Amino acid sequence: MSLENLNEQVRRDLSYISHIGTDWVKPVVHTEGHVYDVAIVGGGQSGLCTAFGLKRERITNITILDENPAGIEGPWITYARMVTLRTPKHLPSIDLGIPSLTFQSWWIAQHGQESWDRMEKVPREEWMNYLKWYREVLELPVQNEVKVELIEPIGEKLYRLHLSGNGAKSNSILTRKVVLATGIQGGGEWHVPDIIKKALPKSLYAHTSEAIDFETLKGKKVGILGGGASAFDNANFALSTGAKEVHTFVRRKEMVRINPMRILEQSGIIERYHTLNDAEKYTAMAHFFKINQPPTNDTFNRASSSEGFELHLDSPWLEVKETEEGAYVRTPHETFIFDYLIISTGLVTDPALRPELKAVEQYITRWGDVYKASPEIANTLIDAHPYLSRGFAFVPNSEEGKAALYGLFAFNYSALISCGISASALSGIRFAIPKLISAIADELFQDDKKEILKDYYEYNIIEFTGNAKIPAN
Repeated sequence: MSLENLNEQVRRDLSYISHIGTDWVKPVVHTEGHVYDVAIVGGGQSGLCTAFGLKRERITNITILDENPAGIEGPWITYARMVTLRTPKHLPSIDLGIPSLTFQSWWIAQHGQESWDRMEKVPREEWMNYLKWYREVLELPVQNEVKVELIEPIGEKLYRLHLSGNGAKSNSILTRKVVLATGIQGGGEWHVPDIIKKALPKSLYAHTSEAIDFETLKGKKVGILGGGASAFDNANFALSTGAKEVHTFVRRKEMVRINPMRILEQSGIIERYHTLNDAEKYTAMAHFFKINQPPTNDTFNRASSSEGFELHLDSPWLEVKETEEGAYVRTPHETFIFDYLIISTGLVTDPALRPELKAVEQYITRWGDVYKASPEIANTLIDAHPYLSRGFAFVPNSEEGKAALYGLFAFNYSALISCGISASALSGIRFAIPKLISAIADELFQDDKKEILKDYYEYNIIEFTGNAKIPAN
């Protein structure tokens, strides 16, 4: 099968399930112009899948806004530097149960069954190519180079989104619902410890989430802080592009060997996480944070077998400072001078860190507001996460906040504690999307039900036209 044939198969499959019938949502008229029913912030895999799910629910007055140029949405060809995805290749994700929309179908259509059978994991850049095809074949309405600067509630269950960027056709748009499909960093910000950012000029370090010119690191000595998968992805990338030495520093005395994602994928926890109570959710995620995830074996082995790579366990950075030679780093065991530092210390989640939420974040309930964990597992990082509904809606912390947050959904990594492995993880997105779409559709129906029911009660179109006569006695 060719890709052209697959495209036709997708269209045929969607026609069999009556994809995109008549839109049932009532249009809203406003003096400022068009009002979208749903605006999705983020055009990566979560945003695209959300749009597809909405179209299947016959909610088509939607738009997707992404600040990046077309084709580089998400992390896959910017700061993601792994060779392959870490998710097993066979797991369904954003196809929503349509076999012809799977990555497997897309790959086989171009490269054949034998190529698929030989593939161990999905190549990172090919995943991005698949997402571009998915967007095109489903005709999803993405507006690129449009950044949402502020989400402003304006009453009447509407939001005004303040926009910037070369792709923005106006300074703002109006929408009834907003979905933040903003990925792993969309609920907070990438974290660089103060010991680094207060001691060094920015020219001496970068977080793994940033664009890094690895060409400038040829022949250089690089220090990496962090023991997760991203740290080793960047170590490999630096070495493969010519770095002379790469030293990776891990705080733990031993490398993490157990990957909790594998049992989560098999146990039913991802699918049924929403049935857990708050205590069970908090405990489960405290365990997830404690274990974390190891690098994949191929990533670690690739780095450890490279000339110039050194791993330092039990080696937190105690002191960092600028010297004439470069960045000075002191651990409990020795000192180093590096030409450049790469920081792989993850992210911090807190709605207060998101500039687009500054008009509403004070109304957002956090986990620390509703649940007090025992001292043994209490974690301030967990406490700062937003407390969300089963359908990914923000929960207001006051009566005043109800109107400000009504219609605002967090379908990004900040949903982790409330909704589990869901919005920003391929392992969970297929279970999460139906909950999100149902919540949005339910709200729209409730908003419009007076008019919808009026139409129902007044409906009088004749369907039966037979001339049935009552026989005479």
